[in-house]
Amino acid sequence: MTTGLIAPALTGTARPGLCTDRGVSRIGDGRACGQACQFIQPDYPASESRAHGRSADDTRGEQAFFGVAQKMLRARLTLPAPGTQWTGITTTLAQRLMKSGAVDAVLTVATDCTDVWKPLPVIVTYPAAMAGVRGMRMGFAPTLALLEPAAAAGHKRIAFIGIPCQVYAPRALKAEPGFERIYVIGTPCSDNTATENFHVFLNLLDSKPEAIGYLEFRTDFKIELRYTDGRKPRAVPFLSLPISQLDPDFFPLTCKTCVDYTNRLADITLGYMGADGDQWLIVRNDRGAEQLALIAPQITTRPLTDKGKRGGAVKGFLTNTELAAGGLPLRRMPNRLRPIVSFLQPRIVPRGLEFARARVEIKAAETVSHLRRTHPARMKNMVPAHVWRLVAKHGLTPGEDVKRP
Repeated sequence: MTTGLIAPALTGTARPGLCTDRGVSRIGDGRACGQACQFIQPDYPASESRAHGRSADDTRGEQAFFGVAQKMLRARLTLPAPGTQWTGITTTLAQRLMKSGAVDAVLTVATDCTDVWKPLPVIVTYPAAMAGVRGMRMGFAPTLALLEPAAAAGHKRIAFIGIPCQVYAPRALKAEPGFERIYVIGTPCSDNTATENFHVFLNLLDSKPEAIGYLEFRTDFKIELRYTDGRKPRAVPFLSLPISQLDPDFFPLTCKTCVDYTNRLADITLGYMGADGDQWLIVRNDRGAEQLALIAPQITTRPLTDKGKRGGAVKGFLTNTELAAGGLPLRRMPNRLRPIVSFLQPRIVPRGLEFARARVEIKAAETVSHLRRTHPARMKNMVPAHVWRLVAKHGLTPGEDVKRP
């Protein structure tokens, strides 16, 4: 393990059912799950008020899609950091927090020594060690279980990097036990799966999957593959992906029913969906603004783009989700048409903010569809008001399965 990266031994296990093993069940006696789980009874207005000083107005503007925001930017590091997934803003931001003395540790994930794609929860204690956590991992990581060993080690000010279901938990717990301050750096989620399932996907993508060192879903409707064996990078259109060969439960039900795609409770959200080729920054509160100020001299910004119409894309996805009846939504077409559609797709479909709105609406519709089919009794408590507002225009309403006592 690199100096400055500490991987404490974690005890406990994930709970059965709708659990992504964020680590809450491994803390103390695990009873905090009932209060802190996004998949039990999420209360976003209360959590947003605690995190940002106000809740989102889901009836107007961009807040309806992306939550509370002071500002949104399209940015990239002027000098990209080596080995990063995009240009390295997330790890550079955490590094600057340590260098400035704002925090003395960062809780995040590195690569497990047994598998280059498997996430390993780590406590980073030296700025230079942030280089060891760059890049993407695929799988479930109980990062929140690091809160106890971090507090026990005497860390008082920490930064936490996490996906939405991880970030929801500390916000819902209403306190920061053992810490003077926590900076929350959030990344949007793009659906997760077990590391073992991800290897199945890689095996279908390439004849030498062990040489794939980088994979990224891009906003031009392609995935980019980079190799460690000297081969040139390759871009694969979404329509050419082997989705039909994956098991219906490739993505767990928790990921199919996520109610927060853009990490509404983070201080600052950094992702790709609304950036049209760069990174998308959503500054949500004063702590987020404080963090952005630390890296402002190192980033180049451009205006956000907003092109196209999302209606057809959302309607088509919802139709295919219903037809898949719980499996992966597929769009079948003759092979001879795939190159033509793959060429046209990035030229005629939503881009920039409209692409991000489309993804958020699609995710909301997918949540309602899957829950209605598999856990209708959970819908009353599990689907927040902001999700119902997003899907109403597509004919999805609470209905009797939600109104039942």
